[in-house]
Amino acid sequence: MRKLKGYYFITDSKLSRAGNESDVLSAVSCGVEVVQYRNKNAQTLQMYEEALVLKEICLDGDCLFLINDRLDIALAVEADGAHVGQTDMPCLQARRLLGPEKVIGVTVHNLAEAVQAESEGADYLGVSPIFQTATKLDAGKPAGIRLIEEIRDQVDIPLVAIGGINHANASQVIGAGADALCAISSVVARENVSDEIKRFQEQFKLR
Repeated sequence: MRKLKGYYFITDSKLSRAGNESDVLSAVSCGVEVVQYRNKNAQTLQMYEEALVLKEICLDGDCLFLINDRLDIALAVEADGAHVGQTDMPCLQARRLLGPEKVIGVTVHNLAEAVQAESEGADYLGVSPIFQTATKLDAGKPAGIRLIEEIRDQVDIPLVAIGGINHANASQVIGAGADALCAISSVVARENVSDEIKRFQEQFKLR
C-alpha cells in the first residue's frame, strides 16, 4: 500500500455533529490518506448505500476507502480494503476473501498480536488503545506509548495509533514511532472537523 502517514480518519455516526458524508468530505479535503467507514449500528442495506456514497468521495480525493469489519460490504462496494479486529474475521481468511491487491489493517493490543498480524499479511496495524478512551467501550485497558515503541522495534509495516489521543498527547504518539494516528472524538465531535484534522496533520509536519 501507499506510504501511510498523518491523520487516519474513522467515521462515527453517533459522535458526529455533521454526519458521515460531511465528515468524510472534510477529511478528504484535508488530504487524509485513509478513510475507514465504521458503523456498528447500521443495518446491512443502510451501510451498503452509505458506503457507496463515501467511496465516491474518497475516489474523487485519491484517498483509500476501507470498511471496518464487514468484508461483505467491502466486497459489495469494491472498497480498497478492510480493517479487522481481534474478534473479527482473521487476517488470513480476510486476505483469501479480499484478494492480494486489497489493503487489510488489523487492530492489535500487544506485541504478540502485532507480530502475528504482520506474518499473516496485514498491510498495517491499528495499535489500540494507547490512552483511556470512551469512544469504543470494549477497547480494553490502555497500553500507553510503550506499546508503540515495542511494536515499532519488531515490525516493519505502518502503525496507526488509536485510543484517547488528542492534540495534547499526539506528539508523544508520533515520537514513539506511530506512522499515523486517529482521534475520533477530538475531530468528529467538534464544530469544525477540517480545522481539527489540520491541527493533527501539522504535528506530523514538525517531525
